[in-house]
Amino acid sequence: MAKKTATKKASKKKSASKKAAKTAKKASSGRKSAVAKPARKSAPGRSAAPRLPKGPAWQWSAVETAAAIRSGAISAVATVEAHLERMRAVNPKLNAVVVDLSEEALAAAHAADKQRAKGGDLGLLHGVPITIKENVDFQGRPNFNGVPANKGLIAPSDAPVVRNLKKAGAIVIGLTNTPEFSFRGFTDNPLHGLTLNPWDPDITCGGSSGGAGSAVAAGIGTIAHGNDIGGSLRWPAHCNGVATIKPTQGRIPAFNESATAERPMLAHLMSAQGPLARHVADVRLALEVMSQRDPRDPWWVPAPLVGERPKGPIKVALAKIPEDMDVDPSVSAALRQAADHLERSGYRVSEVEVPDINGVWQTWCDIITNETVVMQEAGMLKVTSEDFHKAWGGMKAKANVLDLKGWMQATAARNGHIRAWQLFFEQYPVVLAPTTVKPTPGPREDTISAERVRDIFWGEIRFISAINVLGLPGAVVPVALHDGKPIGVQLIAGRYREDLALDAAAAIEKRAGVLARQLWEQMS
Repeated sequence: MAKKTATKKASKKKSASKKAAKTAKKASSGRKSAVAKPARKSAPGRSAAPRLPKGPAWQWSAVETAAAIRSGAISAVATVEAHLERMRAVNPKLNAVVVDLSEEALAAAHAADKQRAKGGDLGLLHGVPITIKENVDFQGRPNFNGVPANKGLIAPSDAPVVRNLKKAGAIVIGLTNTPEFSFRGFTDNPLHGLTLNPWDPDITCGGSSGGAGSAVAAGIGTIAHGNDIGGSLRWPAHCNGVATIKPTQGRIPAFNESATAERPMLAHLMSAQGPLARHVADVRLALEVMSQRDPRDPWWVPAPLVGERPKGPIKVALAKIPEDMDVDPSVSAALRQAADHLERSGYRVSEVEVPDINGVWQTWCDIITNETVVMQEAGMLKVTSEDFHKAWGGMKAKANVLDLKGWMQATAARNGHIRAWQLFFEQYPVVLAPTTVKPTPGPREDTISAERVRDIFWGEIRFISAINVLGLPGAVVPVALHDGKPIGVQLIAGRYREDLALDAAAAIEKRAGVLARQLWEQMS
């Protein structure tokens, strides 16, 4: 009897051991949560000190930083100080961070270390330095959104995305630059001035989350918050050589209590909050944190972050580029390289035509332009610069002027486009597409002429802006350097399947590497 009992206990112990190993493997994969406790090797009779990641703390990923702080390998104060020192070293040239929150960040870091010393649960980003774009509410501060006239818009509370990041323990070290009303693809405004690209001051850092992209690429913060209504996360990610995800509409809650009026419906449905980071794993981690519920957003959706994996090798559609788009050879090479990385990772890539990308883009342009003209244009033009007027005029020039019937037809057409893409994803769960088909333009190129603005949005970044009207998730990951400048590709997936887009991005990153390391060598 004793022998039987012992056998049963051994069997249970073995089963529990297998279950624990399986759980540990699942956690370390990063599909559920990108934070894992660092492994510790112990010598007989004593415990080894936790190992630090390589290099200075400002170079670590968010995943590494969170694990190091959690294990006690480094304090939150030391981590924040390292990032503040980096900010002081490189930001004067870049002008990426326009509001320095050093004092508040250090106070929060001291509090984070005290909290850890007390024991108990810690947030996924406990003590991790980040930045916030200066167009969402940050309690007690003006929501300038690049416009000097907004100085009276003091935020009574944190926006949901800020609140979620703080709840997870993240420490905000600064607010990043954005163009006026975040309405340009180039980051410059009369309030804070021009933000430069850390790779090359003669190319744009993108927009409207250009300050976020420039900062995180240069090593200021591990994660940068941004948002995207026509490419404002994905375009800066491409320009600065970092990764991002524009989530499905409704994935991350949004609301600004400082706003004087509710946002128009389609603008809300086409806009998304999201993270930029140097590592795809950090983007995944930030998405998990940012997407927590907030009752102030009636469009928030409690969708799971990980869905069922498609059977067999995942088929990827390499999007055929319309004949009227003049593709630079460097972009073609980057797309082929990305496709090869995916093939070598077990995906099956085929070049196919995606559903009516031209019609999708035109629907985006018509809807956002007409809605802005009716609801916001007069007020914006009163308080903005001549550069803004030039850029906005160029964006308007490609849109059709719609009456009420035309507006209703455009919004109905949007539904048809979304349906066509959802059916397309049944066969090809991931689409590989360009971010732009041309080399990155200069830092103020949208102020040259209305024709140049049309060329950029229609002729160059058509595959970026079109995706907003569909509300689909789109990731960007850097693939290569051409003439010393980064080139990224876009990975688009079905609604609420950010995991598929990020999995494909991670597969590319694994073979292409993290380009920021080359940037830091160049900057030093």
